[in-house]
Amino acid sequence: MGAGRKTANGRFGYKAAGDAASAPLVFLHGIGGAARGWRRQMLAFAPAWHTVAWDMPGYGASLPLADVSIATLADALADFLAALKLERPVLVGHSIGGMIVQRFIADRPDAARAVVLAQTSPAFGRPDGDWQRKFIEDRLGPLDRGETMATMAPKLVADLVGDAPDADGVALATASMAATDAASYRSMMLALVGFDLKDALARIAVPTLVLSGSKDGNAPASMMRRMADAIPCAQYVELEGCGHLANLERPDEFDAALRGFLETLA
Repeated sequence: MGAGRKTANGRFGYKAAGDAASAPLVFLHGIGGAARGWRRQMLAFAPAWHTVAWDMPGYGASLPLADVSIATLADALADFLAALKLERPVLVGHSIGGMIVQRFIADRPDAARAVVLAQTSPAFGRPDGDWQRKFIEDRLGPLDRGETMATMAPKLVADLVGDAPDADGVALATASMAATDAASYRSMMLALVGFDLKDALARIAVPTLVLSGSKDGNAPASMMRRMADAIPCAQYVELEGCGHLANLERPDEFDAALRGFLETLA
């Protein structure tokens, strides 16, 4: 059983596995990721779920958006789910994918059965903050100085992973980052600026898994614990030694955490 590539409405590229009549489990990747980054999870959960992973707009076979923000990406997610007739899915969002999920359910509280917020944040912070400015400069500065996504990819991924990451996962993350369109990478980075849904956390009314890595420098575990505390229906799982790419660098531990959460929904 493979996770085959498909297109929806001529706008979205995605992969799917499992029986389309089963309950939908939808995966959203982060910046520099791709639908293919979820292949292991899609196949692992396909026996019980209809697993789907999109290429975010501007990635893979998905068309870019004219105006890129977390809000417009959440609207695109709504269009994607409607095109595939995926009703009340479980949404698994990693990094910016988790921000998109937060915006999606803030605007559509009953549109998801449950959510997984993996290594993400409820806010980027002040656009003029020192950490925020350095974050953007570290990621976009090399492009401004003439590098390409292919030349940047190995260092970007090395800086994201934690202790003893899975070699195949690192290779896949690096290949996905290298293949990312530079304009889409830039627009997604800039979409982070000004994002803030901290006040919406208390209104999340569906079962929620908040998943962190203890070595994640982008979405620190201490911040994610506070995030989980603010969500009424949240479970919190922290993967020891894991960096920012849990499903790729620690796939067995990620799958175990996700499986445990999904079993509580039954």
